[in-house]
Amino acid sequence: MARRVEQKAAARERIAAQLAAQQQAERRRRLLLAVGAVVLVVVIVGGLVTIRLVGGGKKTATGPSGSADSGLVTALSSIPDSTFAAVGTSEVKAAPSAITAPALTAGGKPKVLYIGAEFCPYCAAERWPVTVALSRFGTFSNLGTTHSASEDVFPNTPTLSFHGATYTSQYLAFTGVETTTNEMVGNGYKPLDTPTAEDQKTFDTYNKPPYVDSDGSIPFIDLGGKYVGSGATYSPDLLAGKTQTEIADALKDPSSPIAKAVDGSANVYTAAICKLTNNQPAKVCSTDAVTAAAAKLGAAKG
Repeated sequence: MARRVEQKAAARERIAAQLAAQQQAERRRRLLLAVGAVVLVVVIVGGLVTIRLVGGGKKTATGPSGSADSGLVTALSSIPDSTFAAVGTSEVKAAPSAITAPALTAGGKPKVLYIGAEFCPYCAAERWPVTVALSRFGTFSNLGTTHSASEDVFPNTPTLSFHGATYTSQYLAFTGVETTTNEMVGNGYKPLDTPTAEDQKTFDTYNKPPYVDSDGSIPFIDLGGKYVGSGATYSPDLLAGKTQTEIADALKDPSSPIAKAVDGSANVYTAAICKLTNNQPAKVCSTDAVTAAAAKLGAAKG
């Protein structure tokens, strides 16, 4: 009997020792997991700090690089009348031509339709005068800033973007379509905006001869169904190496080649828009610069 009692006691001691060993092993496992988690957090945080130190926290240069700040938007809408008068239109290489077509409207107002793409250097050039001209009739919100594709001609031309932008005016409506970004995907560029069926029909109908010189070129601009243009009105090379702020600053200097090209083209677009708004507002449409620029508009086609 005494032997059986001893055997039972020894068994209980073995079981207790095994449980203690298991509990100790579990504590060690949990401790190791906790230490590992702390190490992992330290590594991740350290990696993020390193990335920020090396990369400076800057965005990559693909797609829209940001929003145009209020200073840039104000600069584009506050070019002095004296500058528009001084630059005239002598440096404008092309201009919209009159067409015979149904009126293009939206919300009961004449509509300006722009269709382009962010990769396109000619679109990059033309957004500047289009924005300057439209800013004389209304106000933009949420304009973007970007650049043309680095793989195309006139690489990385600094520009604006109409993607996500809105335009408010008592005189006219505006639709800006950016069909792709400047980011390569396979053999093309990443899709962005899709034109409405109506805008696509306008593009397909009037972005070809005899209305414009070539078929399907961008940028394409339809001004109220009365004027259309495609391509750039000056060379994108004028903007090479500049920032958006430097371009905006140059637009106030009538001696600047950039002002002569951009403001001159804006004069021509303004003259066409004044034909849509019955010369309103008069403070814009009655200026000598705009009146003279109307002579630059192409003869009726189609």
